[in-house]
Amino acid sequence: MKTRIEITEALAREAKAHASREGITLQELCERGLRMAMRADRENGRFVLRDASVGGHGLQPEFQGADWLRIREAIYKGRGG
Repeated sequence: MKTRIEITEALAREAKAHASREGITLQELCERGLRMAMRADRENGRFVLRDASVGGHGLQPEFQGADWLRIREAIYKGRGG
């Protein structure tokens, strides 16, 4: 199957030089890289961010519905910010 990809000129030059040193075609290098990337994704699975939330019930009542500017002002009140 033919397909077209766009990469930077610098990466293309580096890839061609690498393929030449390895004695393979640019196509073979691309296929090898794609296979490696897909295998790594399968082996590593999806990244899941751990739940780092703390207990509580959300914002304090005085900040319910407040915009960020109001919250920021309260955070830095008396701190020179």
